[in-house]
Amino acid sequence: MAYYRAVAQPAASTPERIGVLVVNLGTPDSPSYFAVRRYLREFLGDRRVIDTSRLLWLPLLYGIILPLRPLRTARNYRKVWMKDGSPLAVYSGRLAAKIDARLRATEGDRVRTVLAMTYGNPSLEDGIRALAEQNVRRLLVLPLYPQYCSSTTGSVFDGVARVLRRWRWLPETRFVNDYFDDPGYIDALTAQIENHWAATGGRTHLMLSYHGIPAVYVAEGDPYQAQAEATTRLVVERLGLKDTEWSHCYQSRFGSVVWLQPYTEDTLKALAKRGIRRLTVVSPSFAVDCLETLEEVAMEYQGQFLALGGERFGMVPALNDEDRHADLLAGLVTRQIQGWV
Repeated sequence: MAYYRAVAQPAASTPERIGVLVVNLGTPDSPSYFAVRRYLREFLGDRRVIDTSRLLWLPLLYGIILPLRPLRTARNYRKVWMKDGSPLAVYSGRLAAKIDARLRATEGDRVRTVLAMTYGNPSLEDGIRALAEQNVRRLLVLPLYPQYCSSTTGSVFDGVARVLRRWRWLPETRFVNDYFDDPGYIDALTAQIENHWAATGGRTHLMLSYHGIPAVYVAEGDPYQAQAEATTRLVVERLGLKDTEWSHCYQSRFGSVVWLQPYTEDTLKALAKRGIRRLTVVSPSFAVDCLETLEEVAMEYQGQFLALGGERFGMVPALNDEDRHADLLAGLVTRQIQGWV
């Protein structure tokens, strides 16, 4: 059997196309124990995610974490599961479809867009192969992570490289590293916050809660923290907030190592001690709503804040599949493929 794989051969009449591979993290296929276990095995087995000696990590992963953690995680997924699937899958699919429609409207039939997940389904291989079957000769990879992180954006690069490394013919490839300070992204994010305030009775203290990463990753050169802080600075400037009217923090810790600080739980306690009773939370590192926003923020953190004496807790929805989100990403793609069209 040949080591290198043949590339899909479309019909001779098929024009050469540009492919846009929109990528998100991934999700279990169902909120069941075994589906969640399969997903966590793939996710937590990625060295980009857990950069620990395999001799130490794998026995812990297979001996303790994978037998036990899916029980709690599956329960949490069931709290937020939608009729058509997990929120991350549903919103990502709708968003990719809208991006595709916008690009076809401006660029015609020569640009095709598909969705893929770093972990789970549809896989990166499924997405790239689907584009190859449509005679895609140039490939733009768009990870749905506004801020670059080695654990997320870096994993997308690794996954795409693994798929392509045994292909006989390789598409010309470009990769979007980030869009944390893109004017369209900042406009959409601030509009989302302002719309939430307008619908819920006015401005309250704004807490910007980003997904955390181990602090050592930043010490070793990961730009995630600097980009997250830049996004926060641009948003609060656009909203005209004073220093006392907003907080920046990091959620979703895992394990016993030191993660980026301040932690969201500690920030909630500090705000309560200051007498903050009404709070708005936005999570700018998540392009679409998922377990971390709908369960961790909107349920778990809300419960903590109210138990600390809070009176009102509002979560700003992620940009999800809203038109302005699709518009800004389609515009980003259009700029990236200049010279290809």
